[in-house]
Amino acid sequence: MIKTIYPGQTIGIIGGGQLGRMIALAAKEAGFKIAVLDPSMDSPCGQVADIQIIASFDDETALEELSEVSDVITYEFENIDFEGLKRLSEYAYVPQGADLVRITQNRITEKAEIRKAGVIVANYVVATSHVELKAVIEEIGFPCIVKTAFGGYDGKGQVKLNSIEDLPEATPLFEHGACIAEAFVPFTKEISVIVQRNGSGETYCLPAGENIHKHHILHETIVPARVTDVVLTQATKAAEQIADHLNLVGTLAVEMFVLEDDTIVINELAPRPHNSGHYSIEGCTISQFHQHVRAICGWPLRKPVLHQQTVMVNVLGEHVVPLSNAIPKYPNWSIHLYGKEEAKTKRKMGHVTILTDDLNETLKQIEHSGIWSE
Repeated sequence: MIKTIYPGQTIGIIGGGQLGRMIALAAKEAGFKIAVLDPSMDSPCGQVADIQIIASFDDETALEELSEVSDVITYEFENIDFEGLKRLSEYAYVPQGADLVRITQNRITEKAEIRKAGVIVANYVVATSHVELKAVIEEIGFPCIVKTAFGGYDGKGQVKLNSIEDLPEATPLFEHGACIAEAFVPFTKEISVIVQRNGSGETYCLPAGENIHKHHILHETIVPARVTDVVLTQATKAAEQIADHLNLVGTLAVEMFVLEDDTIVINELAPRPHNSGHYSIEGCTISQFHQHVRAICGWPLRKPVLHQQTVMVNVLGEHVVPLSNAIPKYPNWSIHLYGKEEAKTKRKMGHVTILTDDLNETLKQIEHSGIWSE
C-alpha cells in the first residue's frame, strides 16, 4: 500500500549519522517534522531533529516509540537488525520494507540478487571456513579479494590474496562468519550510480560519479564520470534493472567497475543515500536527499539534471582544521560539516562540493590547497 505523507507529518529515521542529518535537513525544507532513533544524545541527525529517541537500534520499546511518533520510517544505514526492522514494518509504515536490508547486508545474498537481475558481477565463490576456502579458491584463481559476508566498510573486512601462499591472511575474516572470494577485476575506473524509485515504480538515476579512493576511503567523486557514453548508458540501465528487480522504494547506490573494453561489473550495493551522491546537493536540480524524501513519502519524483561539472571531496578528521583556515581562499567551495564532536583521523567529518567550468583546474586546486595532503 502506497501512502502519501504530507508536510507537517513526521518522518522517523533509524540512525543519527550524517546521512540521517542530510535527509532531515532536506525534509525540513518541505515542512516535515523529524524523529530520530540513535544511541547518542548529540548525533548529527539528532542536532536537527524535532524528536530524539536515545536507544540502541534493536531496542524493541524504542522502535515502538519511533513508530508512535512517526507517519513514515526510513533508515540511514543497512547494518541494522533485520528481524527488528521486519517486526517494525508489520505495525509501522516502512515503505522500503525490511527485505532490502536483508539482501544488502549480506554479500552472498546481494551477489545472488544482482545476478538474478540480469546484471554482471565478478566471478565468486562462497566459503564458511578457511578449509573450505582453500578447497574452492582455484575456481576463481588469483589475485582475488576475500570479504566477510556481513559487515565491513571503507576497506575493512577484506583482504587481497595474490597467490595460494597468501591464503593464511584470510583466516581472521572467518571469525565473523562466512566469506565471499571474488576474482580480482582489472578495472580502469570505479563509478557509482544513485538510483531512486517511488512506490509507483517511477525511477530516476543521478548522473554517474567517478570515485577516487585513498586508503580504502572515498576521497573524491567527479561528476560526470570521465567515461564513454556507452559506459554511462550501461551503468544507468544496470542500476535501473537492479532497482526494478528489488522493487526498490527510496534510494540504492550501485557501485561498479569499468573495464578496459568499456564493459561494467557491479561491485556492491547500498540501500540508502551514499557518500558518492553528496555532490547532488549543489550539483543537481534535486539532491539525493530531497529525492529520497519524495520517494518514501509517495510524492512524484523530479528528474535530476546536472548544473555543471562537479567535484565532491570528503573531509576527514585530519582535514577539518586546514579546511577551516582555508575558507577565505575558496569562495566557490560549498562546505558541509556534519556536527560530529570529535575529529578523529580518517573519520568522515564533512565534504566540500565545487561546481566548475574547468575540471582539470579544479582538481589541481584541490591538490595544491594542502588540505588533503598525505
